[in-house]
Amino acid sequence: MQYFSTRGTSPAVSSAQAVVDGLAPDGGLYIMAASEIPQLDLSALCDLDYPALSAKVLSALMPDFSAEEALTLTRAAYLEKFSTPLVAPLRDAGGELFLELFHGPTAAFKDVALCLLPHLMTSASRKCGHEGDILILTATSGDTGKAALEGFRDVDGIRILVFFPRDGVSPVQKAQMVTQAGTNVKVCAVEGNFDDAQSGVKRIFEATPDGLSSANSINIGRLVPQVAYYFSAYFAAVRLGRIAFGEALNYAVPTGNFGDILAGYLAMRMGLPVGKLICASNANNVLTDFLRTGVYDRRRPFHKTFSPSMDILISSNLERLLYLESGDSALVSSLMAQLKAEGHYTVPAPLLEKLQARFVPFYCDDDATIAGISEVWSKSRYLIDTHTAVARQAAKACDLGPTVILSTASPYKFPAAVCSAIGVPPAGDEFAQMDALEKASGVAMPENLRGLRDRPVLHTDCVAPADMPAYVSAKRAEPSWVK
Repeated sequence: MQYFSTRGTSPAVSSAQAVVDGLAPDGGLYIMAASEIPQLDLSALCDLDYPALSAKVLSALMPDFSAEEALTLTRAAYLEKFSTPLVAPLRDAGGELFLELFHGPTAAFKDVALCLLPHLMTSASRKCGHEGDILILTATSGDTGKAALEGFRDVDGIRILVFFPRDGVSPVQKAQMVTQAGTNVKVCAVEGNFDDAQSGVKRIFEATPDGLSSANSINIGRLVPQVAYYFSAYFAAVRLGRIAFGEALNYAVPTGNFGDILAGYLAMRMGLPVGKLICASNANNVLTDFLRTGVYDRRRPFHKTFSPSMDILISSNLERLLYLESGDSALVSSLMAQLKAEGHYTVPAPLLEKLQARFVPFYCDDDATIAGISEVWSKSRYLIDTHTAVARQAAKACDLGPTVILSTASPYKFPAAVCSAIGVPPAGDEFAQMDALEKASGVAMPENLRGLRDRPVLHTDCVAPADMPAYVSAKRAEPSWVK
């Protein structure tokens, strides 16, 4: 299996090379041809534990990694770093199914991929004969940054530099990043929003790609590990008696950069019985409008919401979906060029019909998000975060039958909004609210978040978007990041 650039002008590469490169030289994203997406035998997967299931998916989508090697990598990623051996347990809360993706070391769904990616990256680097250090360059809307920093901390031969929007993440998310220890890590704020940070990173890749890779979902090695939990959720739903084996199951996914829901699409294309993928957005509803009309238009107000990891107007992984559904790299390249130059594009009607057959769009504002948290708490005493609440409201509104709601973060990462939703009086800063939330709810705070306020701040750099290339060049030239 070869991996191609969505924009068609870069050479095809192996799956290992795609992981090492992160972004294609022509600015496109690596993906296999739709005709090469492998089909999996569900009956051979249903009784596997999570590392074994993940290994089967990984070796199928990335054949440079044998089944035996993939299992070694997934066991190293999951056996000791998650608070449950299930990794991603499915929870029935008052009849609603929540896929809990926050049991990893940073309490967010990005851990599932970013505990595996460092192992994948180092193995891929060896396979490709790469010499010298790799610099992981990543923009984050909140959770990717901490998960990537933790995953790559002190990994030999790799340094990681994370950019985050200065005022676009929660205080808890920011504290997780700026207190990150490690001999090979660097964190820098950007004076702008996530789209500014992400666009800056892409420009750096396009200008000087040698020795760079990414931990964002623009890297196919970040995306592939997320496919497995769609399969695990399906088998769990069967065991709970919510569906029969072979029956279709829907998934409601809180969506910003389109990576998580694209993993569900790949699972569908691999033979998982998926009914619909519900694309749940917050007030930054560019994806909702696109899936309804075929017009992608980022020329709109940017809203800072209670679900900041979804505060995104340029959804990078949508490019992969357009390529897979159209098979036309020239079309995709043209659309991406128009988006960059004019801020919008329109897909052909036949392509829109294909997308609408698979995806259902939905969005809600902050008031509806708070209402969702409150309703679930009142009904079942189950605590969800703001991003999960958006997906829950989507599942409720769409009412498509059995649906798994992807729960992408611990509620303790967004305590102010969650406290407000369940009637806990606001008091003090977000760290005080975490304590108040634990006391009022009786739901234990993740140990990796406890004591976060008292950890020393180690990273204070901040740059304008235009200064990101110079900052990266300066940091690459430094022989050591240890002070």
